[in-house]
Amino acid sequence: MPITHTPQPFSTTDARFFAKTTLTVTGPLGTRTLAIEPYVTLAIQEDKVESQVTVAVEDSAEKRQRQMWGTTRALINNCVTGVTEGFSATLRFVGVGYRAAVENGRLALRLGYSHPISLEIPQGLKVSVPVPTRVLISGIDLQQVKLFAAKVRQWKKPEPYNQKGIFINDETIRKKDGKKK
Repeated sequence: MPITHTPQPFSTTDARFFAKTTLTVTGPLGTRTLAIEPYVTLAIQEDKVESQVTVAVEDSAEKRQRQMWGTTRALINNCVTGVTEGFSATLRFVGVGYRAAVENGRLALRLGYSHPISLEIPQGLKVSVPVPTRVLISGIDLQQVKLFAAKVRQWKKPEPYNQKGIFINDETIRKKDGKKK
């Protein structure tokens, strides 16, 4: 799996990224690019079997650099995992009449409102509905997968009294008792 770090700017149009360098990770599922801060240094050792990336910062006494040290390591790990294995999220619909379907590149939801909800499926994500009460979201970008799952969940958040709503993965909520006299 090739990992390349180039000194060219991550973006030539957005001023926030002019000083940042570009890390590119390529794998069997696709290619991901990542912006690297100018004070973060990467050492890449590539073997025939695997690549190893060592992350370091210029001044470990500075708080911002220490924070980005671990964050950069985690983002690189997510890129590598994404292009090799991919990420997925499962949504469970719990409630009478709650259902989902994929129609014409859009996710159609029936959640008890007077109208159906139609959400555009973002580029790079695969959404499937094996049964009407389950939605499987998969892709190579963890942030996009979880963000789309959160956007769907936003329409009917789980409520603690009747245990109804949209649950992400194995999410559970504690049941609350109703009002007592």
